[in-house]
Amino acid sequence: MSTLQPRPPYSDDELRRLYPANLELRQVQILLRHGERTPVSARFKNAGLAAHWPYCEAAKNFKDVVLSVNGSWDTLQWKRRLETSAANDAPTLAAGSRGEVDAVCQPGELTDPGRRTTLALGQRIRRLYVDQLGFLPKGLDAENEAQVYLRSTPIQRALESVQQAFIGLYPAANQAAGLGPKAIVTRSMQDETLFPNEGACKRFAQLSAAFAERTASLYNDGPEMAYINKKIGKWMPKESPVIKVDSHPRLSGIMDSINATRAHGPATNLPSEFYDPKVLEHVDRICTEEWFVGYQESEEYRKLGIGGLVGDLTQRMVESATSSKPSGAVGVQDDFKLSMAGCHDTTIAAVLTSLGAFNVARDKWPNFTSNIAFELFKRTDAGASQPASASSNGAMWPSKDKTWWYSIFSSPKASVAATSARTPIAGMSTPDRAKLDDHYVRIRYNDTPVTLPYCRSTGKHLDGDESFCTLAAFKEAADGFTPKDWKAECGMNLAEPAIRPVVQRPPGL
Repeated sequence: MSTLQPRPPYSDDELRRLYPANLELRQVQILLRHGERTPVSARFKNAGLAAHWPYCEAAKNFKDVVLSVNGSWDTLQWKRRLETSAANDAPTLAAGSRGEVDAVCQPGELTDPGRRTTLALGQRIRRLYVDQLGFLPKGLDAENEAQVYLRSTPIQRALESVQQAFIGLYPAANQAAGLGPKAIVTRSMQDETLFPNEGACKRFAQLSAAFAERTASLYNDGPEMAYINKKIGKWMPKESPVIKVDSHPRLSGIMDSINATRAHGPATNLPSEFYDPKVLEHVDRICTEEWFVGYQESEEYRKLGIGGLVGDLTQRMVESATSSKPSGAVGVQDDFKLSMAGCHDTTIAAVLTSLGAFNVARDKWPNFTSNIAFELFKRTDAGASQPASASSNGAMWPSKDKTWWYSIFSSPKASVAATSARTPIAGMSTPDRAKLDDHYVRIRYNDTPVTLPYCRSTGKHLDGDESFCTLAAFKEAADGFTPKDWKAECGMNLAEPAIRPVVQRPPGL
């Protein structure tokens, strides 16, 4: 199913293993894919699929802030109806398959099932971090409200999903009376790095197009595509009768319709051939390679596609561990304990693949409401056997007295930058590196712990559990594909080949 089937809550035994007594949980950052949505385009009407889906009850209950005639702010409650054109371009109301006109969804809109699954995700987050671990307070008030930080891409379904997850985490009954509105941070589209942003990054658009073209050359005439065409090719439009990676609709667009229909009711089902197990397997496999194999093979792809976001995640962990905050940056320096960021399938798979934790030949496209939790811990039994650390100047970093790498960061200008959590670990001073000691990062993907290849080496993980990566090792891996200036690098190498002859694997692979 394209809908995530969550596992049961952790048992007491699982909690003891996952959250050892000698590790104190300090910070959690959660990336969550939006919930179920409608397809981004109306496709396969000739196969009986309704163009308009009546799964958006929120359309009956919109509220907006308006300026009233006396100059004060007021609230306008309204409901939305969509209009389309019928024969001879005559305007007509868009309606669902049973004539519904007041709950009709926009293309790509979060649906009622999507609201329920993201609400349920928030409830699961509450069960773990409030009820079971006591990491977060049971209720929010003016004193502790800043412990939760919300972020979203500017795409509405992601924003609404993080809103639903927040309400699951802190329902109205668990928010103090009079508590002001919760801030949700967004960026303009040209600044957004919470998903791979082809529109704002010209070089990444080149890279993405090149890997998609390569995937098309590999699969368009292959046996997998032949099987897909045999089963569902008859429903392709006359102007593009053969399904290809780069047909119209593209194979990824066909997957979009398949996955959206699988997540909703029988009124919006496609013919059974679309759900043939081999069709589903081949479509998922090819589309996953088209969209994500670049992260497995190209450092530039990782850097421009998702490196900015991984740099943000790492920076927040380093700031928490070192109690350092950026000066002059309004809002970002808050000491949150948990953050939730509403994002997309391309975010989830890009982050995991870039860290070596997702294999496009094996792993499936992320389901709706898939999520990654980045958990930061501090070891409380100081003095116990420890892995090689920053302060020991062991195998993890080169000696500052013997390497050219250190000399780059030893200038007077760089000595100021050394106080920044964004500074590559190879350029940090010994005292700054030492502050990372006794801190560990653990990733959970859909509630399952993930072991990063880079952290398997001796000295880069907690003794006895490779899923707990030292913060120093995690940062070292992230530094390898965190851009120094994302916008500037998006405009570089435009005349260079997009696909290099040498494969550049993610850190540790």
